[in-house]
Amino acid sequence: MPTYANGKVCYIEIPAVDIARSVAFYQAVFGWSIRTRGDGSTAFDDGVGEVSGAWVTGRPPSGQPGLLIYVMVGSVAATVELVVANGGEVVQPIGVDAPEITARFRDPAGNVLGLYQEPA
Repeated sequence: MPTYANGKVCYIEIPAVDIARSVAFYQAVFGWSIRTRGDGSTAFDDGVGEVSGAWVTGRPPSGQPGLLIYVMVGSVAATVELVVANGGEVVQPIGVDAPEITARFRDPAGNVLGLYQEPA
C-alpha cells in the first residue's frame, strides 16, 4: 500500500504526443505498471506503487527544466542505455551533478526528466 500523508507527491501528468509510444517508453525503461482508468485514460503506477499518474495530450512537453522530476533507479548508467535504446535522448550526462549520481533525459514526447541513483 502506498503511504498516504499530507505533503506527499502522489500524482503526475506527463504530456504525450502519442500515448502508446510514451507508454512503451516508460514501461521499457522503468517497468511502470500500466492501467486504464475508469474514464478511459491510460495511467501508470511507478515501480514501487507509491506514485501514479497519466499521460495527457493537448499540452506542450516540459522540454526545459523548470519543475524537474527525478526518477530513482538502481543504476543511472544502465538506465541511460535503456533511455537511448527506447527512443529517448540524454540531455545531461552522468557526472554533471557530482558527487550526486544523476543524468537528465528527454522522452519521445520531448519532456525532460532526471534520473537519480542512491549512493552506495
